[in-house]
Amino acid sequence: MKTDRCLGLCIFFVFYITSHAGAENRRSLTFEEAGKLAAAASAELRYARSQRALREGVWVLGLRAYLPQVTFLVSEDERLSQISADSFIKTYSINLDQLLFDGGRTRAGRYVERAELALLSDDLKLNEMEIIEAAISAYRQILLLRMRIEIREKALVSLREQQRILEEELSLGLVRDMDRMQAEITVKEAGLELQSFTIQLEDHERQFIKLLGLSEMPELAETVDITHSPPIPEAEVIRRVAVNRNPGLKRLRHSVVRQEREFNLVSQSWIPTLRATGSFSVSGQNYPLTRWNWSLGFSIQFSSPWFNAASGGSAGWEPPYDKTARVQASFSPLPDPASGLGTKQAALALALEQENYRDYLEGLEQEGSAIIRSLALSERRRALTVEALNLAAEKYRLNEVLRELGRITRIELMEERLEYEQKEMEATEAAIALLEAQRVLERFIDLAPGTLEEFIFRNKFAFVQEQAPDKNEITAK
Repeated sequence: MKTDRCLGLCIFFVFYITSHAGAENRRSLTFEEAGKLAAAASAELRYARSQRALREGVWVLGLRAYLPQVTFLVSEDERLSQISADSFIKTYSINLDQLLFDGGRTRAGRYVERAELALLSDDLKLNEMEIIEAAISAYRQILLLRMRIEIREKALVSLREQQRILEEELSLGLVRDMDRMQAEITVKEAGLELQSFTIQLEDHERQFIKLLGLSEMPELAETVDITHSPPIPEAEVIRRVAVNRNPGLKRLRHSVVRQEREFNLVSQSWIPTLRATGSFSVSGQNYPLTRWNWSLGFSIQFSSPWFNAASGGSAGWEPPYDKTARVQASFSPLPDPASGLGTKQAALALALEQENYRDYLEGLEQEGSAIIRSLALSERRRALTVEALNLAAEKYRLNEVLRELGRITRIELMEERLEYEQKEMEATEAAIALLEAQRVLERFIDLAPGTLEEFIFRNKFAFVQEQAPDKNEITAK
């Protein structure tokens, strides 16, 4: 008895866990979640992210340039002589080379690399946005096709009912056979169009599944409400937000910063480099090695397109009696005259980037206003199509009454039903176009899909708070 009870409990828990796991797998997707899945499934995007991570690692390891360079040397010097004793000298030495001053070129070079990483991140984000937009566009197209199929199925039910009534009227001799044939053709054409919509839907769903990297079609959480009227943001609010959030402006800003740092790096190329050097070595013919020496020195190097010059010196001690000193200098004229134009080229490139940034910034307000106008026009079109749909519904109800009174034929009533269906299609397409216009604005100010209305409400409230007079000031007055 206890065994049966335990077995029953085990079966219950297994069923409970399995059913909940299945429910989790069938979790419906929003626009934002679909975009994230598409971005995660993109092999090209994963490769770009890996490249970005590697570049970041290279930049971090570049800190090594500030640390001393250590070199270990091991050598054996053998000399066989016919007139003196042979020698077998073994030497172990360690050399140090430390950068003391280079006019900030190392730091400027790292700034350039950091700016390049920022640009790489911007490009990566733009690529990710393109993939996300492809997923959201496919999502919207599936919603549109499903709504078209639903509208056509309802219309087809109505048309078939009219066809059935028409056949009964034909058997009673109330209508002509030509009317029956025309009704049959109308129903068949509607059925063929429904099949066409179904095939298109299957094709779009297959592409959508592949884009998201899934094995089956998920449930879609988003719906299209043709009666929903979204708020239209103020152009001033969008302009203020776009200055800080617009992806294109961000990228141009990073491009200007990178070019500024590149110009600074080229401009500092004439500053000399100062380095400190040191060495310590032990030598001898046999182990243990008994002779040792050390030395300290410095070097200064000038590098330019017109000449290269270097000078340095070192001093050391070789116990117990010897002291050493060395001074050397070198000069090389005209090593690379062509690179003398590098500063001018960097200045021209910087001026071009600054000009592009200013032009984009000036056009940002106009672009934002155009997007707002497009959104408002899309909303007006949606409202007009809904109004036209309501009129078509009223007209169809009136025609049903006229048909009962014998004022119009049943074929004319079927045509009115198709016209009403066309108005439904237009209202659905207008609602989808409104979603697309909202998404354009979301991309313009770098918002996640489907978060525009929340953003408008939050910023509108903040704007009202900003304009409201201070409470203490009101009390004082």
